[in-house]
Amino acid sequence: MKEFYAFMLMLQTGMLGVFVSLDFFLFYIFWEVMLIPMYLLIGVWGGPRRIYAAVKFILYTVAGSLLMLVGILYLYYAHHLTTGAYTFDLLQLYDTPLAPAPQLWLFGAFALAFAIKVPMFPFHTWLPDAHVEAPTAGSVILAGVLLKMGVYGFLRFAIPLFPEASMTYTPWIVGLALVGIVYGALVAMVQRDVKKLVAYSSVSHLGFVMLGLFVWNTQGMAGGILPLSLIPHHSMSAAWASQMSAARRKMADRSVCGVAAQAGCAAAAICAARATSAGVAMPVRPISCPVAGSMTGASRPLPSSPPTQPPE
Repeated sequence: MKEFYAFMLMLQTGMLGVFVSLDFFLFYIFWEVMLIPMYLLIGVWGGPRRIYAAVKFILYTVAGSLLMLVGILYLYYAHHLTTGAYTFDLLQLYDTPLAPAPQLWLFGAFALAFAIKVPMFPFHTWLPDAHVEAPTAGSVILAGVLLKMGVYGFLRFAIPLFPEASMTYTPWIVGLALVGIVYGALVAMVQRDVKKLVAYSSVSHLGFVMLGLFVWNTQGMAGGILPLSLIPHHSMSAAWASQMSAARRKMADRSVCGVAAQAGCAAAAICAARATSAGVAMPVRPISCPVAGSMTGASRPLPSSPPTQPPE
């Protein structure tokens, strides 16, 4: 088990590096580093279809990452052409002027990498397999932290670097988010395997997050991002995976009915964790419920100009 914990620590190092890096190249290194331990955790300690799930996970995420690397290098040289200095400093790259056409291509490259990580419909197909086959600790990290990195990428990199392009892509991203909300919810409703239910409900919930992010107003941002939606989803998913681990020690059946029949306490804890997803444990205000906040923001008209300030 030494190797298992070593890979877990390596995964945590990569995740922390992604969130604290202000150097673009260092961010990319950490972004790629965290894929390796997750791939090995699924492929070595996962379920019966672990090899298929691990290979699918790595192919999806690496494909998006390579496009992002091309975009990072383009920004690196574009900044040199305008200022005469080579730098990967994100705070300086924010001020790099870009023509509308390159912005569209660069935002597309970054958005694809981050949309795969979220994951948004139709790039979500790696998640159910990875979630089902991953060991319990891997499922907790996957649902609780890794999926949030895609949202963080949009918020920290794609939108501030390419504001005009982000406005141009808004109808497409909002449309995919709405499809993901409905599709993920409907598919989750018919799942018998609890881990698959968590995976598809995550697709639906993170659709609300992306919807809130791209409606460009305070209500949508508060409902989808800060922090009313990400924190409930994180706590619900992590608690669900932990309770499933406890339930499986008592039973072999991982279906929804099997959990309720053979591990009642675990089933009750799962229901309590799931209630956070709907804002039940929060004060009764529309903005306190993630879904209500995102939908309230989405009901308002889009602004005519893109945001001008990067996130602090």
